[in-house]
Parts: sequence; structure tokens; C-alpha cells
Amino acid sequence: MWNHALGFNWTHLLLIITPILMIAFFLSKRRCLKAESLPGPRSRALILYCMMMKTVYCGKEKSMNPLCLLLQVASGLCQMFEREKLFRIFVATRPFVFFYKPETVEVVLSSNVTIEKSSEYQFLHPWLGTGLLTSKGDKWRFRRKLLTPSFHFRVLDDFIPIFDEQSMVLASKLQSVVNEPWVDIVPLITMCTLDIICQTAMGVRINAQGGGCSEYVKAIYEIGETFLHRALRPWLWSDLIFNCHPSGRKFKANLQNVHGFTRKVIKEKKEYMLQLSSAGGIQAEDVDRSPSQRKKRKAFLELLLELHLKNESFTEEDIREEVDTFMFEGHDTTAMAICWTLHMLGLHPEAQEKVFRELDDIFRDDPNRTATREDLTQMKYLECVIKETLRLYPSVPFIARELNDSIEVGKYKIPGGSVCFIFPWMLHRDPESFPEPEKFDPERFFPENSAGRHPYAYVPFSAGPRNCIGQKFAIMEEKTVLANILRRFRIVSLDPRDRVNVMPDLIIRNVDPLRIRFTPRC
Repeated sequence: MWNHALGFNWTHLLLIITPILMIAFFLSKRRCLKAESLPGPRSRALILYCMMMKTVYCGKEKSMNPLCLLLQVASGLCQMFEREKLFRIFVATRPFVFFYKPETVEVVLSSNVTIEKSSEYQFLHPWLGTGLLTSKGDKWRFRRKLLTPSFHFRVLDDFIPIFDEQSMVLASKLQSVVNEPWVDIVPLITMCTLDIICQTAMGVRINAQGGGCSEYVKAIYEIGETFLHRALRPWLWSDLIFNCHPSGRKFKANLQNVHGFTRKVIKEKKEYMLQLSSAGGIQAEDVDRSPSQRKKRKAFLELLLELHLKNESFTEEDIREEVDTFMFEGHDTTAMAICWTLHMLGLHPEAQEKVFRELDDIFRDDPNRTATREDLTQMKYLECVIKETLRLYPSVPFIARELNDSIEVGKYKIPGGSVCFIFPWMLHRDPESFPEPEKFDPERFFPENSAGRHPYAYVPFSAGPRNCIGQKFAIMEEKTVLANILRRFRIVSLDPRDRVNVMPDLIIRNVDPLRIRFTPRC
């Protein structure tokens, strides 16, 4: 009886599943056939992928980091299909279309058809939920409209003292290594930006630069590593397999640590704000005013809690998603932007001298005072240095969008279901937009030299309706940290650019230590 019942169930299950699989295969095959007409290599990317992965699993000695190889292969294909201005590859039956020319990038990033992030972002859902980075459709539009006032300049001004305070801690740590032959700046800068993001996002001091909250700091980094580990291994894409895998169990434990920390802070902050409100510290009318109209702002979390108190449909879990998203997007990208800028200045003493003169002129009244908003606005040349660095080393290696419907890009029709990959690394090296693209030249971004440049030729913070909401925050933080370092130290980079291996991790980062020597300016 049992065997008969079991056979009956399996038979019916197969009768249900088989047609579904056949239809899915047919639809994916049809999508591939539509994409076949696009420019691209004949061989399937699956073969290329297997060749890349061979370098990972052929023992401890690896000829090349596979992510470095990925960057080289993608760059080579861009050059191969330069005239076509796009190319496609296939991963299994899924087309991935790369864009690296301003006119084709504009079509993708400015279109409402391509506003959704690719499905690869689903691996971030356990951590970030469906916050601003990962949400889609109406939910994304609602969150974007809700959160945009929180990044108004008048709100960001209140974060400058935090940028200054934490970068001064960094400067004191750099003072202790001035007699060293060199220092790897990445860990030092990263701990500084982590302190900044925790204080600005949550209003808490974790003292990462002093070794504090080590478990939380460790969990943040291990989550990022596990995400990348999973994304590069198709056999771990299944939640069932991943959750049973050691890396999945580690991921879950780290999530519990990070989410527990964030929820605890949210709970304590909410209780504190409610106590203040009942005591008259927060006026009822304050909750109804926009964030840019209120005077005191100490943390992004407080802004979100005020929105929550005003509109309870924006829940505490929604707050947790946005705070964790801000943490994810806001510290590693900024840290590497600062590191790459220091590296480039250390290779170009003439640019470094121009920054020195600009800073000396701004702070001539008091070389040791705290930077103000007006000071940051006057750092014109330093901003050009940052922009030129982000041209050569864009923080995000790829910007992925998924097509719900087909779109026309030039003479090509990109079928719905394709993944569109914007490739800033090669977009920013287009000689038509940036002559001598490998040359470090901050003056490219002088107003007179930027006039007439295609608006989508330079997208370090993406562009269009889904651009980075925190780009003003990032530039202000980078200026403050760099200014506090360069007001005190002269720097020399020990490794020329062609000896620094770059890999497209979650962000563009260095493989080996980024070695810099610091000497006091006076």
C-alpha cells in the first residue's frame, strides 16, 4: 500500500514538474536565440568560466586571481567589440549584455524598463532585505522618495564634525608609523570609514580604529566575503544547498550578530526618542517637518525613526533594512576611494603639491582647525583629484540591471530577461571621452574641460533614476578625511600602477598591500 501510494505521488509529481521544466527550458532557449544576434564571442561563457575557476581549485599556488582574470577578459572583449558598443555572453542559458560606451549606457541607466537590479542581488536579501539597494518597483520608488530628504546638504552638514573627529583619530595613527618604510593603508582607512558610518548611520561609537566591537566588525567583513564566495559558485546559488554548506552556516551566524546589533541600537534609540518626546525634548511639529527643516541631526537612524513615528507603515524592520544597506554601501566603497586617491597622489607629486597649496590657502588662518562646509566647497582641485581617481578606479566594478521587457539600443534589440552590465572600468577609459585614458590628469574635471562631455561618460555613482543616493555624503567624507591627512603628511606610493593588481570584488580593490610611506609635512 505504501509503495503504491509513494509511486502514485512521484508519478503525479513528475507529470507536474516535467512540463514546467520543459516550458522554462523552451523560454530560456528562445531568449538565448533572440540574444544570439547580438555581437559577442561564439564560445559560451560557461567554458570561459570553467577556465577561470580552474585557477581557484588547482592547488594553493594560483597563476592569477580569477577576479583579476575576469576584469582582463571583460576589458579585452570591450576592445574586441568597440565598434559595436556592446557585446553579449551567455552564462548557461542566460544572456549578459555589457555596455561601455556613453550613448548605450545612457539608454540603459535612464530607462524605466531597466530600473530593477539583477537577480544576483537576491543573495543580499538575507542581510539587507528589500531596502533601497535591493527593492523593486513601487516599493523602491516609495523608499527613494521617503529617504531623499535625509541626504539634503543641510542634513549632511551635521555629519562633518564626525568625519573630522574620526579622520583625526586616523591621522594620529598615521603619526605613529611615519618612521616605518611603508604602511598598507587599506586596513587603516577602512577602520576609519567604518567608525564614520556607524556614528553617522546609527549614532553609535564602535571604536573600530581602536579595536572595539571586534565581533561586529568581523561579522560585517565575513558577510561580504561569503556573499562573493557564493556568487562565484553556481552550486551554492540554491538556498537549500547553501544553508547546509559550512559557508551558509557561517553566513547565518554572522547575520544574527549584525542584525542583533542593529535591532538593539534601533530599540534603544526609539525608546530614548520616545522618552524625550514625552518630556518635551522632541516637539510634535518636528515630526511633521521635513528632515532638512530641522536643526539637530546626529544620525541617519534618528531620521528614519522620526519617519517611523510619523508613519508607522514604515516599520522598525524597514529601518533595519535601510541602516544595514547604508552600512553596506557606505564604508567599503568610500574607504577604497580614499585609498586609491592617496595612492595616485603618492605617484604624482606635482598633483600632491597643488593639493597642498589649496589646503594651505584654505586653512591659512588656523592650520589645525576643523573643516567646515565652506572649506569643503573650496577644495576644488582636491575634488578633481578624487573624480579622476574614481574614473580610473571606479568603486563599483559592474552595475547590473535586469530587463523586464526588450529595449532598443542603437541598432540592436536587447531581449527581455537579459542582464545588462554597465562596465564603468572601460566606460571611463573611452578615449573619445577621455583622451589618453590611462593618464592621471585631474584637470580633465575642470569646468572648461568637462564642458561638452557626454553626461553618461562618467558614472562612478551610477546615473539616472537609480543613481547613488549617498554620493554627496561620500564626496564630503572623502574630502574631509583626505584633507586631514594631507594637511599633515607628505606621501609616496612605493608601487607603480602596473605593479598593483586590481580585482573586481564587491568593489574595485587591490590584491596585494597598497604600500605608502608617510612623512610629516613640517
